[in-house]
Amino acid sequence: MFAAVIAVAWRTAAGQAVPTGLDTAVAYAQATPADDSIRDETVARLAEYIRINTSNPPGNELQTAHWLKNFLASEGIDGQVLDTAELGPGRANFYARIKGDGSEPGIALVHHMDVVPVTPDLWSVDPFAGVIKDGYLWGRGTLDMKGHGIIQIMAVIALKRAGIRLHRDVVIIGNADEESDGDGAVTFVKRHSDLLQGIKYLLTESGDTQVENGHVKWWGINVGEKIPFWQRLTVHGVASHGSEPTPNNPVPRLARAIVRVSAWQTPPRVLPAVDRYFKTQAIYETGERRAWLMNARAALQSPRGRAWLLSNPDRNALLRNTISPTVLTGSNKTNVIPAQASAELDIRLLPDEDTAAFRRRLIQVIGDTAVHVETIDEVTPPFNAPLGTPLFDAIEGVIHEMLPNVPIASTVDAGASDRPIYAGAGLICYGLDPYLVELSESVRGVHGNDERVSIANVGWGVRFYRRLLTAFQ
Repeated sequence: MFAAVIAVAWRTAAGQAVPTGLDTAVAYAQATPADDSIRDETVARLAEYIRINTSNPPGNELQTAHWLKNFLASEGIDGQVLDTAELGPGRANFYARIKGDGSEPGIALVHHMDVVPVTPDLWSVDPFAGVIKDGYLWGRGTLDMKGHGIIQIMAVIALKRAGIRLHRDVVIIGNADEESDGDGAVTFVKRHSDLLQGIKYLLTESGDTQVENGHVKWWGINVGEKIPFWQRLTVHGVASHGSEPTPNNPVPRLARAIVRVSAWQTPPRVLPAVDRYFKTQAIYETGERRAWLMNARAALQSPRGRAWLLSNPDRNALLRNTISPTVLTGSNKTNVIPAQASAELDIRLLPDEDTAAFRRRLIQVIGDTAVHVETIDEVTPPFNAPLGTPLFDAIEGVIHEMLPNVPIASTVDAGASDRPIYAGAGLICYGLDPYLVELSESVRGVHGNDERVSIANVGWGVRFYRRLLTAFQ
């Protein structure tokens, strides 16, 4: 049994009370016997899900999609296995819809079925055995993101069993290939716009809730994502012997372009979501650092404030467009001057950035017409969700009930996910994590070894989604 008590201590930071003793191991507070039952059923289903090895590559999502179809069919919910031909052998997307009365726009609950590969020798348990020990369910995908998907599904099933009348349609989507190229979401949106009819909102992964040493510092709702805008720089020259230097060597010319791009200080600016996120962080600071986070726009006008804000890689990435030279290609032999040299730039733009305008400015900074600039991949649509929508407000309300006095942070990701694909289809997307997982454990487990989720957190997540879907009706 899990204790039905939350121990909370308090301290004061710059006049504001903040939680310092929320024990996430007993965060399954106020649970009822019915909650315990659905929690245990969710754990059992998740263990089954984990036992289907969907390491990508190759993915093997087709087996998972059929498992989800059979699972939901046992609850009277019809599902569809989709896109098997388009995604290739052993791959598929999954879709199901639970009808409401249509009086309110619908909501999609989306997770990805694939997981990253493992090195079994580095795990203390079989990563695909669904082992339960020490109060945890262990296995690849427990956090990223099969656990989230099963929590979503079991919350919907719980409402259906209880006979809760839905005003909104609820759509369940399982995508293939999120951990590689994102072909699952791209294919689904391109081929099945009809299946998204009547859907306005979407919930998926990555809220960036912060839990440290048993304390929930903030609960995150992810509202934006930087745009990957990868570019390749290429310089052509004349191949010759390295023993006789010539002005036609493309390597030095490329190197000079890389130096100019690397030295470019893109102007920082504060998005509304980032401003709110920094204000949440300010609660845990004092003095001038607290003041800088409370008013980042003003801090950027101060040499000291600007230097401090941009000194942290995470804050720097949220405040500006970033450029990282990564892949360099030239000669494959020391004594040969190549006919061509190239470099790839990992560029991440703020969600509202004009990509065409940025590219023009990049070419100006390079300042050399001999350097050819090309975009490597198709540019994803911007994902920059509004604050203060009915769904955002409903999430806030539920969290304030379940975690009193814990602030809500609107977070933005510097990385990439499937969310821009759905945002490009016109949906309002939010990322969240239905867990209270220690930061150290999340960093270690997601894409790492011995990924696991506590049984208590599974129960907490199902209760959260049940309350949210009930409130958002």
